[in-house]
Order: sequence, then structure tokens, then C-alpha cells
Amino acid sequence: MSQMIESFMNAGAASALSAQPLELEDADGATPGGAVLVQGIHPLHSVKVQLQVRVGTVAMTLGELLAAREREVLRLERTIEDPVDLVLDGRVVARGELMAVDGSFAVRITELPLPLGL
Repeated sequence: MSQMIESFMNAGAASALSAQPLELEDADGATPGGAVLVQGIHPLHSVKVQLQVRVGTVAMTLGELLAAREREVLRLERTIEDPVDLVLDGRVVARGELMAVDGSFAVRITELPLPLGL
């Protein structure tokens, strides 16, 4: 039985992909000049939230996940040029591009929804 499971897991292994590290653009020190989502003083400004950045997703079977190995490359559905999603409570609230700031990941916001009349 274990041979059957092992052969199933090996059969689902992805072929070798040509992977390369991604060079991120350093964000410049310029102050952003775009419109803000909510103008002026508002009670919501002091509410802390956890914002997530979603680079992409991959659909795979549980067997493929169980067969995954260290250093294996999973191809996401997005291209490098596609914006990343900024997600709040499971909903996309903005989009942006990945950047590097002092050796850390950062996101430059490129798309906001229409300003809210709050």
C-alpha cells in the first residue's frame, strides 16, 4: 500500500522550472503625492488593522502538496508585472507593487478605490 501512495506522490511531482531570484526596485525617499482614501480627521484613523499583501495563489491537489519538497518552485497565477493585492478582512482594499526598503519588502500603493464619504 505504501508503494502505491509513494508512486502516486512521485507521479504528481512537477517538472523542473527555470526559476530565478526577483530583483525588487528600491523605493525612493519621495513623499507620495496621490489622493488619500479618507480626508481630514476621522475616528477611524486610530483603529489598528492587520493588512495582508497577497502576491498570488496556486491551485494544487493535496497529493501535490504532500509531495512538495524543499526548494521546489510553485508557479503562481500572476505575472511579475501584475499588482499585488492588499487584503483587509478577506477583501481586497487596494493594489500595489512590491518594492524593497532597506532590505525589507514593501508595497507601493498603485490603486485605491474611490474615496469614501466617511
